[in-house]
Amino acid sequence: MKGLSLFLGCVVPNRYPGIEMATKLCLAKMDIDCVELKGASCCPAPGVFRSFDTSSWLALAARNIVLSEEMDRDILTICNGCFSTLADANRILKNDPVLREQTNGHLAKIGREFRGNIEVRHIIEYLHKEVGPDKVRSFIERPLNIRVAVHYGCHLLKPSRERELGSFERPEFFDELIECLGATSVDYPDKTECCGAGGGVRSAQREDSLRLAQHKLSRIKDANIDCIVNACPFCHMQLDAGQEEIRQRTGIIYNIPVLHYTQLLGLALGFSPDMLGINLNVIKDNKFIGKVENE
Repeated sequence: MKGLSLFLGCVVPNRYPGIEMATKLCLAKMDIDCVELKGASCCPAPGVFRSFDTSSWLALAARNIVLSEEMDRDILTICNGCFSTLADANRILKNDPVLREQTNGHLAKIGREFRGNIEVRHIIEYLHKEVGPDKVRSFIERPLNIRVAVHYGCHLLKPSRERELGSFERPEFFDELIECLGATSVDYPDKTECCGAGGGVRSAQREDSLRLAQHKLSRIKDANIDCIVNACPFCHMQLDAGQEEIRQRTGIIYNIPVLHYTQLLGLALGFSPDMLGINLNVIKDNKFIGKVENE
C-alpha cells in the first residue's frame, strides 16, 4: 500500500485550521505514513466549476493529482468536495484516452504529465477500509461516552455507482468509525440530507441554503445529541457558522457543537480540545467540552 499525501483544500487552512492540526495529530499518533502535498491549488470545486468548464476543471484537478504522482503517494482528502473532484477526475482521465490526451496537452505547458498510477482516498473511507474500526479502537485513550449525530454529506456517498461504499440510502461505515471511539451514533430523520451549502447555493442563495440547514439542525436537535460530526469542512462551516446566521435571522438558537471527524478522533486519542482547534469553531459549548474531558 502506498504512502499518502495530505490534500488540505481551501476551507480547512483558510477557515478551520484546527481541522488541519487535528488531522495531522491523529495521523501521526496512529503511525499512518502521510506527508503534506506541497504546491497544491484548489481542487477545484466539483459543483459550479465543473458545470461551467469541464476542461479547465480536469486540468486543474490533474495538476494536483500529478503532484502526488510525482511523490508516488496516494492522495488523502479530508473534504467531501475535494474527494469528489479529485477521485472523479482521476477516474475520468484513467478511462478516457481523449480527455487524458487533451488534459496532458495543458499539463505539458508546465512540464507535467498525468500518468494515472495513484488513487484518491477520503479519510473516512481510508480509515474504514485500510485501518478498520477495530484497529482505530486500539489507539483510544479516552473513550467518548457521548451521543453523536453523523452528517455524511453528499459527495462522500454520491454518485453511488462510483463510490463503492455500501448503501448510499442507509450507510453505516461512518457510524462504525464513530462507535469505535466509544460514542453512540444516533439515528435521526433525513440523516443523509444535504446541509444546503454545496453547488454554489450557500453563496448565491443564502436564505434557501440556511433553510435547508435549519431543517437538518432541527432534526438533529430533536434527537437529543451532544454534537454533530462531519467529514467535510464546507459542511462543517454550514452547520457551524450557519447556526449563528440562523440565530441572527430568526432568533432560533441551536447551540450544537460541530466537529470534523479528526477532531472527535483526536479527543478519543487523548488530545485536548484546544490542541484540536475546537475552540476556533463559531459554536462553543463548554458543557460539551466538560463532558468529554471528565469522562
